[in-house]
Amino acid sequence: MRLPPALSRILHATAPVIAGLLPARGQNLVLSVHWNERIRVSRTRATLQVVANPMLRDHSPIHQGAFGALRDLGADAVRYVPWFPYPHLAVAELRAPTRDSTFWDFSRTDPLMEDFMEATRGHSTVINFSTIPAWMFRTDRPVSYPSDPDQVAWGYSQGSRLRDTTLKELTGYYTRLLDWYTRGGFRDEHGVFHPSGHHYRIPFWEVLNEPDLEHDFSPQAYTRIYDALVRAMRKVSPQTRFIGMALALETNPDWFEYFLNPAHHQAGVRPDGISYHFYATPDASGLTLDQIQYSFFDQANDFLDKVRYIESIRRRLAPNTFTDIDELGNILGDSYSASIPAGYWNLSGAMFAYTFLELQKMGIDVVGESQLVGYPTQYPEVSMIDWINGRPNARYWVLSLIRENLGPGDTLVATGTGSDQVAAQAYRGKKGEELLVINKRNQAIRLQIAGIPGSVQMEYVDPSTGENPPGHLVTPAENIPMGPFSVALIRLGTDRVHP
Repeated sequence: MRLPPALSRILHATAPVIAGLLPARGQNLVLSVHWNERIRVSRTRATLQVVANPMLRDHSPIHQGAFGALRDLGADAVRYVPWFPYPHLAVAELRAPTRDSTFWDFSRTDPLMEDFMEATRGHSTVINFSTIPAWMFRTDRPVSYPSDPDQVAWGYSQGSRLRDTTLKELTGYYTRLLDWYTRGGFRDEHGVFHPSGHHYRIPFWEVLNEPDLEHDFSPQAYTRIYDALVRAMRKVSPQTRFIGMALALETNPDWFEYFLNPAHHQAGVRPDGISYHFYATPDASGLTLDQIQYSFFDQANDFLDKVRYIESIRRRLAPNTFTDIDELGNILGDSYSASIPAGYWNLSGAMFAYTFLELQKMGIDVVGESQLVGYPTQYPEVSMIDWINGRPNARYWVLSLIRENLGPGDTLVATGTGSDQVAAQAYRGKKGEELLVINKRNQAIRLQIAGIPGSVQMEYVDPSTGENPPGHLVTPAENIPMGPFSVALIRLGTDRVHP
């Protein structure tokens, strides 16, 4: 249950004072681990999304740094989304064909797609050319867009009714797009062959992005589009699996009840996966980081409750369909755009780690952090890369820490913290016994792992590590330091024996 906004603001304003009393200063928080009490075996992968924008183009000063960071991360199920605010980077046919001409142009879409596929070589990807050409919709007037591919066009995506109700125009566009990238080229609307030379393997394709928001589609309209596209695109790439929905508003159960019901799909079409998104935002403008921290974690908990409900629907209607929560992050809003508070990157990284941990307990298949590169005017607070110098920030390094150490096959065991200030999970995995620990508050703390003698090794991301890789520390198990919003991987080793 959500509190009234006025009461919520009062509690957020006073919460730092209350939190300062628990635990008492100088008192270590005790983590208890029951190594023989198994919760589940993890199936969850941590990954990210990459949204096409000018800061990723080859003329950008951070182009090399951004794609180098993506390559170094080595993640699987990486989502690539050419998105509508930059039509030239997202749409390969910006003008409708005429009686004697077509206007296919991949000169802007190809370089970014090629860089993305090179940076993720050897790893699985989720491709989502999410933007339907605007000319396919019924609108009051033709939709204009700037000639400069680097100029933003927030008004490009318009309309909710396609002009061709048979969907042949839409499926033709997307099958040719897939032909271009997987089969070396395509024949256009007039039968002319356009060679590409591309033969990419695309394991996953996500059908549209946030259709509940971008085009205000109903679940019924979207499901019809999904089925038509999947049936057509499978003929081009039979090995590709398809993900549906990519919802912005996960609060509406009608979408999940309708889309996951096999009775609502055409013969032979079943969603391979579903996806939806979550961003935590401050409850009000002008809040300090000490106040924002409570907003973020409170909203994360609300979201987790929704996931539990959605999962109950999925298990009932489509138990073989996987779940990919492929946009997870924070949006501060315009009031913070001029100056993102110091420590925000660590807070956002800590919230991602906490949400990943809880989603992992539920058995969610993929959890994707949003996004590789943002910048002023383009949601700077979601960026994992500094848009000035191209270096990864704390959000990137938290993802890197999780991805390199935790993944499918690890056994989660019962773990207790005794305080809401800290989240922790212990694992038995390929690297031995480990704990993921998250300090959810903007104050330094010290921990003790009950029953563990001697020292432990710790990798951590906190304000002291800045834009550098995780720090390393060997520390007594009864006195582990953690900085504000620290995310730490504590390794106990492979040779411990527990009764």
